[in-house]
Amino acid sequence: MDAYINDPAFWVAIAFFIAIGIAWKPASKMIVGGLDARSQKIADELDHARQLREEAQELLASYERKQREAEKEAEGIVAHAREEAERLSRRAAEELEHQVSRRRQLALDRIGQAESDAVREVRSAAVELALKATRKLLDDKIGEAEQAKLVEDAISEIGKRLH
Repeated sequence: MDAYINDPAFWVAIAFFIAIGIAWKPASKMIVGGLDARSQKIADELDHARQLREEAQELLASYERKQREAEKEAEGIVAHAREEAERLSRRAAEELEHQVSRRRQLALDRIGQAESDAVREVRSAAVELALKATRKLLDDKIGEAEQAKLVEDAISEIGKRLH
């Protein structure tokens, strides 16, 4: 053992272990503290990432909900537009039918008016023809005084029958 005490390498080794022992406690605290800080930082980042993921999921769910609502609203708008188009189509068909029936009635009225005008003209022509025939007959067979009386009676009688 005396050989070790006089050997400078022995004392260097002892000094080395003492220096390491003295430096070990603060160095280990620093290393452990650095590792703890790093692990805390990683845990915080994981928590933050977890929060971001949850927020993203909530946002996604919100957007999906809004998309479904928008689709429902779009379907409602399309259904309303179809109903409105059908209503307008029915209304246009009804108006067309009404116009056709009104024009048909107007045409029938015109035909009836033309018919009554034709009947009146025929009656008027028949009356004129009858009057001419009567005048000729009266001129040929009856005197003037009697003719005037018969003509007046016939005219008054015709007026009563036409009205």
